[in-house]
Parts: sequence; C-alpha cells; structure tokens
Amino acid sequence: MQAGNRRLTLSNLDKQLYPSGFTKGEVINYYSHVAEVLLPHLASRPVTFIRFPDGVGEGKQQFFEKNVPNGAPDWLPTVALPSTGSRSGRSEDSITYALLEELPALVWAANMAALELHVPQWQIDPVGGRRPPDRLVFDLDPGPGTSIVDCCRVAEGLRVLLDADGLTAFAKTSGSKGMQLYAAISTTDPTAPSAYAKKLAQQLARETPDTVTAVMAKNQRNGRVFIDWSQNNPAKTTIAPYSLRGRDHPTVSTPITWAEVENCSHVTHLTFTADDVLDRVQQHGDLLGPLGDSETPLPER
Repeated sequence: MQAGNRRLTLSNLDKQLYPSGFTKGEVINYYSHVAEVLLPHLASRPVTFIRFPDGVGEGKQQFFEKNVPNGAPDWLPTVALPSTGSRSGRSEDSITYALLEELPALVWAANMAALELHVPQWQIDPVGGRRPPDRLVFDLDPGPGTSIVDCCRVAEGLRVLLDADGLTAFAKTSGSKGMQLYAAISTTDPTAPSAYAKKLAQQLARETPDTVTAVMAKNQRNGRVFIDWSQNNPAKTTIAPYSLRGRDHPTVSTPITWAEVENCSHVTHLTFTADDVLDRVQQHGDLLGPLGDSETPLPER
C-alpha cells in the first residue's frame, strides 16, 4: 500500500478484529481517513498502544505496548524516556516510544492491530525530554447504575468551574462508557495539573455528593460518576481523540459539542462508530481543533 510517501506491506486485511465483523482492512481504512484530524493530537506525544493481535473478544489476547516492537520501520521516529519511577536515567531504565507523526505511521500501527492509541498530557521537546503539561484532563467514569448521560451532567458542572477560572473546556466521549473534558493550559510545574484537577473534582463532589465522587475507591462509585483527576499525572496516559476502542463494536473516542452534551438523554446519543466519526469529521471538521488556541495559564487554587 502507498501511504503518503511510504510504501508499506500489509497483511491479513480480511481478518475480523471486532465481533461485529469489522476487519483489519476497515481499521486501516478508518485510520487513513481520520489521520488529518487525529495526527495533530498525537504530534510530539509518545504513544502507548493497546494491541489486539487476534481481535477483540473474550479469551483473546490484548496487551499494552510502550516499547517500539521489533521490526518497526527505520523511518519511524522514536523517543527514549525514563520509565516510570526511574531516577537513574540509565538506558536499561528507559522506554523507547513510537511517535506517530505522519499517515504511514498510523497505517503501520493499524496493521499491527494497535486499535487503541493512548497519549500523555505533555509533549517531548526537541532534544527528547518532557515538556511541561499543556493539557488538563478530567476523565468522567460512570459507576454502577450510571451512564454517560450522568457524565454529561457532571461535565456541565465542571465546565462552569473551569469557566470561572478562565479555562475553556472541550468534551469528547471515551469511546467506552464515559467521557473526558480537556482544557489547554500552560504551567512550569508537572505536578500542578493533578493538584488543580483534584481540587476541582473534590469541590464538585462536595457540592453534589449524591452524584459525584472524587475518591478512587470502587465502593464509593455506586450511583455516582467518578471524576478521575489522576490522569494528569505525567506518568499516565489517556485515550487519544479519534482513537478506536477495543469493544464489541468499533466505537471511537469522539469529540462532541456542548450542545450534544446538554441534549444527551440516552447512551445512544453519544455512541459513535468509526463510520459515524468519518461522517462527523466531514461535516464538522475537528471539534477539538480550537483546543490548542485556547491555552491559558493554569490557575492557582
């Protein structure tokens, strides 16, 4: 296959990767067509893959992959970073991540059945180190008895708090059960976004204790939406916008409008498959496109 200025050898294009029948060829087709809006959200961010070599389904293997696998093309840009908790900086304590900066890299990843793409809230600098975080993220995780409909109500509350602090919030679905809110920030302290996000989550939990929790304990989540503020930790990653998810159907982490958030009254209102997303991109462009232009200094709380 010719992808951009690269020529790639693809395999098993008819292999079903989803129980619904979605094939590897269709996965590659999706990532090829969504690349224009996806790649800016991956730029300079080390990618962690979740690969499904035998497809999605009970009993089938899936695994996280941070290190670039053997056999990766020599043109693929990579970056070696200290592994989580490593302070020595020795090569044996580092992880070599892939950087997906162009269409051929996306096609290469899709051909490995890397369905899910996860990235941190920071970028690498030109010499290969970590820049300070440039995104704030809230992961809204619906507990038992709740759904993305409840997440939407929590998102509206968070949006009010963020707006009061001068931050512009953008929403997307997780492609699974919940959703995420983003805001573009500037800070020199890598620990500051987690601390700030935790305070906002705790405030909303105090104001609406029957519907919101900021506590990670599973037994606190029944009937509540958990606001996961911890994904702002520089060691953690979040599902990338426009990434597929490894579910029964090829659902996608999809940017959405605030009107869609406000009008959501059923889970189907905010469930989007790969085909849905390609249609949305053709109609709306990248709804997260303005995120980078809204950068605001992270407030103190």
